[in-house]
Amino acid sequence: MGLAERHSRTVDLTYWRGRIPVNYVYTTGRAGEKFFQRVVNGKFAAAECTSCGVVYLPARIYCERCFARIEDNYVEVLPQGRVHTFTVCHRKLDGSDSDEPVLIAMVKIDDTDGGLVHCLGEVKPEEVYIGMPVEAVFEPKKQRKGSILDIRYFKPKK
Repeated sequence: MGLAERHSRTVDLTYWRGRIPVNYVYTTGRAGEKFFQRVVNGKFAAAECTSCGVVYLPARIYCERCFARIEDNYVEVLPQGRVHTFTVCHRKLDGSDSDEPVLIAMVKIDDTDGGLVHCLGEVKPEEVYIGMPVEAVFEPKKQRKGSILDIRYFKPKK
């Protein structure tokens, strides 16, 4: 049975045997491309809506509030912010136990209305708090490829 076949009785679809063929290509889009071009240089790009004053990070092409086109309104913001929320992970992505706890945080980036979910580093779990000022730590310049992994982690700002 192929994916394109229609079923008139939904009770007939209780499970799928075999592999589900899924082909896709993920792209960051034009706004995402601008963001990652700046990350390569150790900076962040946001998109500002001059109509309603919202500063989007990650950048967007259209304002979600007033639908104004903001693709050409990129502003550079510092790669720093505050911990909005966080969690401590004691397991790896494969479900196995982790030797060291991993801190994951939603970091609200300063001077924007958005933020990034990323790891925290150079801090112990018991030292993290909501509102803690942090700054991005980047991979060495020659190792950056224009991806979110160019940011190693966010560390407490001194």
